[in-house]
Amino acid sequence: MSDRGAFDTNVVTLTRFVLEEGRKAKGTGELTTLLNSMCTAIKAISSAVRKAGIANLYGIAGSTNVTGDQVKKLDVLSNDLVINMIKSSFTSCVLVSEENEKAIIVEPERRGKYVICFDPLDGSSNIDCLASIGTIFAIYRKAMLSIFTQMSQSIYKRKNSQRIAVHPMEDAMWDPW
Repeated sequence: MSDRGAFDTNVVTLTRFVLEEGRKAKGTGELTTLLNSMCTAIKAISSAVRKAGIANLYGIAGSTNVTGDQVKKLDVLSNDLVINMIKSSFTSCVLVSEENEKAIIVEPERRGKYVICFDPLDGSSNIDCLASIGTIFAIYRKAMLSIFTQMSQSIYKRKNSQRIAVHPMEDAMWDPW
């Protein structure tokens, strides 16, 4: 604590932690960039969830996802946020979302070495009753160079290729950041 009273001015945020640990690992920085992009998307989703009533984001979007759940307006927004943040980080080659029927292959000029599987807003069917919701994601290192012809093997072949699995919570009652 500093002498400024009850406020700690040397706060360790998730972003700061990821940057510090990435520096210690002496890696390429690609995983750190990916994690920071996911943190940014999750913060934006959290903000949207808190403002959902005012922004008319509650309710059904009018379709069903690959698991048969009715897609909510917040599902669509959350999926777009995660996809756009990951693609703009230049760290991934394949995105697998619960909201999309097929995997998203990142354009060659934006491609990185990670495969990201995610549910952008897990528990969204509970959003109207203020139950906990969150973003689930797992990060895998691409196992093969021939991603188009052997994509399923690339994702599932090596059990030890998963790098990270996370489930942060976002809801109107709790701010994780």
